[in-house]
Amino acid sequence: MIRVLIADDQALLRGSFRLLVDLTPDCTTVGEAGTGVEAVALAGRHRPDVVLMDVRMPEMDGIDATRRICADPATAGTRVLILTTFDLDEYVYGALRAGASGFLLKDTPPAELLAGIRVVAAGEGLLAPTVTRRLIDEFARRPEPARPLPRRLNGVTEREREVLALVARGLSNAELAAHLSLSLATVKTHVGRLLTKLAVRDRAQLVIVAYETGLVGPSGPGPVDLR
Repeated sequence: MIRVLIADDQALLRGSFRLLVDLTPDCTTVGEAGTGVEAVALAGRHRPDVVLMDVRMPEMDGIDATRRICADPATAGTRVLILTTFDLDEYVYGALRAGASGFLLKDTPPAELLAGIRVVAAGEGLLAPTVTRRLIDEFARRPEPARPLPRRLNGVTEREREVLALVARGLSNAELAAHLSLSLATVKTHVGRLLTKLAVRDRAQLVIVAYETGLVGPSGPGPVDLR
């Protein structure tokens, strides 16, 4: 059972999301928060698998709340899925830098939202197709990374760098296996080692590292999702 915390300042939306989650056999709601402060407190109390987090909330916004939840060892197993009506660059980039595992818009169809909850709960990352282009453009506008590539990726093998670059382009594990002529188990091992070596939570964070270190650039196709 996937345990979900819903954080949104609009009671009607919280109720709608709660009804959707609770009517899903493999999901259940463990709480509702109307502010970022409440979201942080309830996450610490209930330790949900996934937090559906709004961005614009009173007292503390969703990005700061995400940062606090992801930084707290007590909620290390909690994944945050940002759900908002806004797809502005600073929200996408800020949410992922804060530790969010996914970013979806509130007009996402219910079935896709539930699929996103499952993906994020499984420790993977998810970006709405409509916002990935903006994320790539955001990296394109940023200056060259100040930290040299070898230092940031110290200890990462050449094969792992190749896997990391392809993860940043949106390839799934199955696609990685086919592209690199490796078994699926071997690909999963490489991805797992990257998560450990780079000290990140999931594939969404791997994408951030790949772009910030300059391993991949904004040219070429961006990720559609990060599974």
